[in-house]
Amino acid sequence: MPVFGRVVTAMATPFSADGALDPDGAARLATHLVAHGTDTVLINGTTGESPTLEDAEVWDLLAAVKDAVGDRAQVMVGTGSNSTAKTVKATERATADGADAVLVVTPYYNKPDAVGLQHHFTTAAGATSLPVLLYDIPARTSREIPLDTLVELSEVDNIVGVKDATGDLAKAGQLLARTEGAPGGFEVYSGADEVNLPLLSLGAAGFVSVSSHLIGDALAEMARLFATDPAKAREIHLRSLPVWRWLFAAPSPAPLKGALDRIGLPGGPVRPPLAPASDDIVDALLAALEPFGGAEGVR
Repeated sequence: MPVFGRVVTAMATPFSADGALDPDGAARLATHLVAHGTDTVLINGTTGESPTLEDAEVWDLLAAVKDAVGDRAQVMVGTGSNSTAKTVKATERATADGADAVLVVTPYYNKPDAVGLQHHFTTAAGATSLPVLLYDIPARTSREIPLDTLVELSEVDNIVGVKDATGDLAKAGQLLARTEGAPGGFEVYSGADEVNLPLLSLGAAGFVSVSSHLIGDALAEMARLFATDPAKAREIHLRSLPVWRWLFAAPSPAPLKGALDRIGLPGGPVRPPLAPASDDIVDALLAALEPFGGAEGVR
């Protein structure tokens, strides 16, 4: 079994109507996710609106989610930033507070070169004994982790893989080929739902998903069947395309939170500067769930 299982859900952070953190809602949402196919719950990631969370809120969120599902799922915390010192501090706190793993994103805005990236990630990994998952998402950071740098980082014992949100299947294939036999093992997780199945077919371990909030059981089935029943896995992938289209038709996680609220699961508003998704987008997203049993299938 891959180190984080097949399905990692990048969990939305529930807020109350006034925008305050809702720890009870977070516990309920995490419980729902684990009951519907999630192996690892990721908090304080992109979908969790990490740029708007205060440090204290992250640790309250970790405590709530860990208490709710820690006996049957792993809890990963996003600790990366564009400051190496802040990343180390957050990684140390996540370790002390009982996280099972950390996600470290590529530094954004300051755009370090390969030498800077190497130092940043190895320094973060050196601050913890936990497994570290790198996060390569150049559309948001303006800096892609070079292939050679990823291969070098795979030699660090507790850097166990990368969440690949580049959409570059050729690069992912080369990375998988070049990191076979890495000392601590090195796994690639899809970081973009629309390439989940293509990356699985190349040898990816699984995926870090947003849509698993809504179609988690189906995605878990796809991950389970892709090697033995590729036709069924393909059918699930193609059936999911409209869900993915509408889930990202407005800045994420606004459409997801709109759908969660309609369905009756904890979501709440997005925090500014994000704006709520339009009713038309949420309506279309809910309609895309009909082949999966609609709102009742999510519940």
